[in-house]
Amino acid sequence: MTNMQRVVSSFMSLFLILWMFVVLDLVIKVSGNAEGDALMALKNNMIDPSDALRSWDATLVHPCTWLHVFCNSENSVTRVDLGNENLSGQLVPQLGQLPNLEYLELYSNNITGEIPVELGSLTNLVSLDLYLNKITGPIPDGLANLKKLKSLRLNNNSLSGNIPVGLTTINSLQVLDLANNNLTGNVPVYGSFSIFTPISFKNNPFLYQTTPVTPAATPQQNPSGNGITAIGVIAGGVAVGAALLFASPVIAIVYWNRRKPPDDYFDVAAEEDPEVSFGQLKKFSLPELRIATDNFSNNNILGKGGYGKVYIGRLTNGGNVAVKRLNPERIRGEDKQFKREVEMISMAVHRNLLRLIGF
Repeated sequence: MTNMQRVVSSFMSLFLILWMFVVLDLVIKVSGNAEGDALMALKNNMIDPSDALRSWDATLVHPCTWLHVFCNSENSVTRVDLGNENLSGQLVPQLGQLPNLEYLELYSNNITGEIPVELGSLTNLVSLDLYLNKITGPIPDGLANLKKLKSLRLNNNSLSGNIPVGLTTINSLQVLDLANNNLTGNVPVYGSFSIFTPISFKNNPFLYQTTPVTPAATPQQNPSGNGITAIGVIAGGVAVGAALLFASPVIAIVYWNRRKPPDDYFDVAAEEDPEVSFGQLKKFSLPELRIATDNFSNNNILGKGGYGKVYIGRLTNGGNVAVKRLNPERIRGEDKQFKREVEMISMAVHRNLLRLIGF
């Protein structure tokens, strides 16, 4: 073999190796960009007058550097946050190709069309917020497959048809809002739906809400009248003893409260009523605040104070709030500091300060 042949052979070998590396690199990019392709399909189907999707670049290996997109440590999309971005257009079935998506936030836009049935494939979804759009058609039955779903807000659209009964099997569901639509049929009152009030379904003219009927207890008959008398005497004796046992500390507490000066703070009504309010203050439940702040995620921290951290949150009505969570180590099981903190914040009124809306 001549020197020229050796040079040509070496050159061809080098070219072949480089070509294999290029092909391999392209294969890696294509296989790792499937989620990016899905989001690009959404972008291409949207009218974006505010240029919110300007950073969405299909040439990148993955979409984790795009604005409004969040990923986990494995560069897989976990959150798409495009609320209130003035987008219009229709949702695309490719959204079902985001296997690790937990939050799909597309509220307060001008989105039309129907909810893709493919969203039922997002089995890791925790929050689906499509409220305040112009979405039509039915609620897909496949959403019942979202067994990790905690928040489902589809209110203020033009949805029609029945509420899928399969949604009642989502035991994790804590927040539900289907108000202001055109839904029909009956509201399920069992399963996970048993905790939701009529507020979740209001302003659906053809949607009927029924109240489950609890059967009356049937008194058990005892053939022995003496047995009934004996049981009555024993129960009466136990009741009197228990009453005396528990009455003693209550009497002592009442006596002590009369001696000490009155506490300048309002009382809080029953724990089971999350809508109880005093003046302009509202009482929120812990599950509501967990949903609003993504379970007090570190990504939602606005700042830290002497008594705890402040988180940004979003309520079920779409309003943004700041949630201050007091540090348990500073409270030490007592509520005086908490009451004092609420009093101080409620008295601080200024045009540059946030108004206290509840606790």
